[in-house]
Amino acid sequence: MKAAVIVFPGSNCDRDLAVALRDASGEAPAMVWHAESALPDGLDLIAVPGGFSYGDYLRSGAMAARSPVMRAVVKAAGEGRAVLGVCNGFQVLTEAGLLPGALMRNAGLGFVCRDVVLTVENSQTAFTSRYDAGEAISFPVAHHDGNYVADEETLDRLEGEGRVAFRYAEPVNGSARAIAGIVNNAGNVLGLMPHPERVVEDAHGGTDGQRMFEGLVAALG
Repeated sequence: MKAAVIVFPGSNCDRDLAVALRDASGEAPAMVWHAESALPDGLDLIAVPGGFSYGDYLRSGAMAARSPVMRAVVKAAGEGRAVLGVCNGFQVLTEAGLLPGALMRNAGLGFVCRDVVLTVENSQTAFTSRYDAGEAISFPVAHHDGNYVADEETLDRLEGEGRVAFRYAEPVNGSARAIAGIVNNAGNVLGLMPHPERVVEDAHGGTDGQRMFEGLVAALG
């Protein structure tokens, strides 16, 4: 699987994501700086990491979504390339219009940093194929603006089309309908707030995230 990780000023999970992808696929991903206007040829997956792109000025992800490289990411997604956005990456994908809704300030107005339990809602995507529908897994979260919001029509559509990929099994940030991650209509773009790349080896205290990357390799490699 040929992958790339997008790097913005303020990204701080880009290396974690790159290591998780390298260990799953055996090939180190390309690290693509935000000012690039083109992506490497032949990519199977584009990953947008967590962190605080552009210092979270304006709104989280708003400035990153308008960087030169994101025009190429949007184009690649439209062509069917897989795109994964984690935490700040999820925020960037909503700001870029690749996913509906928005990520707002946590309901408790504080930064949340802990392991959380998730329920796998859709196991029929390239990102979730190694999980069982209804399975409970644990990923860490680390965010201040992880409260997913959308209008009721959009929420109903996401639910009805099976586009809710992960749901919080416990109160975390006030997200509408406890949504933790969603996919686009085509199923090739996933945004989620929790961090699968932080639970890919035993030293992390868990390996529930490892299956996401193994599933991507199997589906895309």
